[in-house]
Amino acid sequence: MKDSEIYKYSEIYGARIIDLALQVDENLIIADLHLGYENALINEGILIPKFQYRKITNRLEKIFQAANSYCHVKRIVINGDLKHEFGRSSRQEYEETTELINFLKNYACEIVLIRGNHDNFVRTIAENSNVKFCENFVVKNFFILHGDKIPKNFDNLAKNKVVVIAHEHPCVGLRTSERTEKMKCFLKGNFEGKNLIVIPAFNFITEGTDVLQGNLLSPFLKNNVENFEVIGVENFEVFYFGTVRDLLNLNV
Repeated sequence: MKDSEIYKYSEIYGARIIDLALQVDENLIIADLHLGYENALINEGILIPKFQYRKITNRLEKIFQAANSYCHVKRIVINGDLKHEFGRSSRQEYEETTELINFLKNYACEIVLIRGNHDNFVRTIAENSNVKFCENFVVKNFFILHGDKIPKNFDNLAKNKVVVIAHEHPCVGLRTSERTEKMKCFLKGNFEGKNLIVIPAFNFITEGTDVLQGNLLSPFLKNNVENFEVIGVENFEVFYFGTVRDLLNLNV
């Protein structure tokens, strides 16, 4: 892919892809960190080292460096599922969420946390850390919400705005004759006449949900997902794959 093509597909409706983050001027949007996931797996009898927090912060440091070269980041928006457990926070979750918020304060003067379906009992942590906690948030002409449900007043809230959701953890399965490799991806499409962006999970334990396999979770993606464009990301490289339909036809 030529440099000019990479630049073209690194932008979605005026926002810029920076690895697993989406940059809108001085705003940086990430989602689905699922801190404490290792502890949840260990409780289920799946032994896994607790590596994710350090990998997340190391990756974020590189993202901030790249993002600041375009426009200095002043606000960080976490679009839901900062932690993993549905119930009360485990000790790992509480410690890591608090540490991460303090870490992010070194890079931005404002942090916004949008409620995700895993974010029960996070409000107290947010309030104690002077972090804005809300159901949705508007940045420029972008309406940001987690994406696990459609608000009753969605049409008015998102009027004349690009909608940004998470929740789905999208990835694309790249198949060879022997195996399938999964790559995290952004999705670019349309929902009820509005431009829609789906951002990948900032989670390194699983790649996510293969958009070519169906069974998607978000109500925003229940119809016409085959028309969505797939933009893969791997270690700050951007790969344009065409639409979901294009990829499905290749695998027939």
